[in-house]
Amino acid sequence: MTKKARLIYNPVSGHEQMLSNVAGILNILEQAGFEASAYQTTPEPLSAQKEATRCAKEGFDLIVGAGGDGTISEVVNGVAPLDNRPKLAVIPAGTTNDFARALKIPRDDLVEAAKVILKGKTRKMDIGLAGNKYFMNIAASGSMTELTYGVPSEMKSILGYSAYLLKGAEMLPRISSHKMRLTYDEGVYEGELSMFLLGMTNSIGGFEQIMPDAELSDGLFQLIVVKTANPVDVLRLMAMALNGKHVNEPKIIYTKTRSLKVEVLDETEGKIPVNLDGEIGGYLPIEFTNLQQHIEFYVG
Repeated sequence: MTKKARLIYNPVSGHEQMLSNVAGILNILEQAGFEASAYQTTPEPLSAQKEATRCAKEGFDLIVGAGGDGTISEVVNGVAPLDNRPKLAVIPAGTTNDFARALKIPRDDLVEAAKVILKGKTRKMDIGLAGNKYFMNIAASGSMTELTYGVPSEMKSILGYSAYLLKGAEMLPRISSHKMRLTYDEGVYEGELSMFLLGMTNSIGGFEQIMPDAELSDGLFQLIVVKTANPVDVLRLMAMALNGKHVNEPKIIYTKTRSLKVEVLDETEGKIPVNLDGEIGGYLPIEFTNLQQHIEFYVG
């Protein structure tokens, strides 16, 4: 019986480069032995997610998500809740493409990225669950969260990690702390913090030293808690983190955990959003769970 593959692509990702590459990617899928078809996402909310769910329920063997991390996240959310989950593949057509970087997929040529499927190498990847939403790369909350997704790609291309320091300096006047209780595998932290990060991979904003011990299939999140909102300390910690020198810093908690429960202790706080893979994915309080080896991806 012929295997079926569906390409779900965002036509406006990465300066609309997908539009001229759809035929080439479908050709690669046919070479890999799939009966291939394509779906172009629409401006309708959760367009990619709904199509991924439909294809999974119809018995497609492979779903290929093509776009930025937001499109890939939608595809993951369309598949992750189901009992029967097809294999997934990633075509990085966005700006940062953190998840593709972690999977060692070529990021400068869309057809070359598709050729990863021809090699047939797959890996079962951990997926994060936050409330009722799923994420594949990062969850974050706190006043410094914008730093993980708010740096323009052009700025990163020109300045490298200095772009993050400049963005951090811009944000310094707005940094504040929140009093929270974080319950994780190794204990409880109760006190002030300016940000926490939960990482599934080692790539955040294109940098691979912020969570240097990340494994893709061990069932463990990387947890970073920044316990200070002092602008001078924060800027110093940012510089350390981008070079991987922050892991033993007293004003940072860096550990691994299978789950995390986050509660806000100050009743006067307004709604504090949670960022999942670069998008608002809910509000505190929230519980995070690592779903070990939940989805099988083609990897480079």
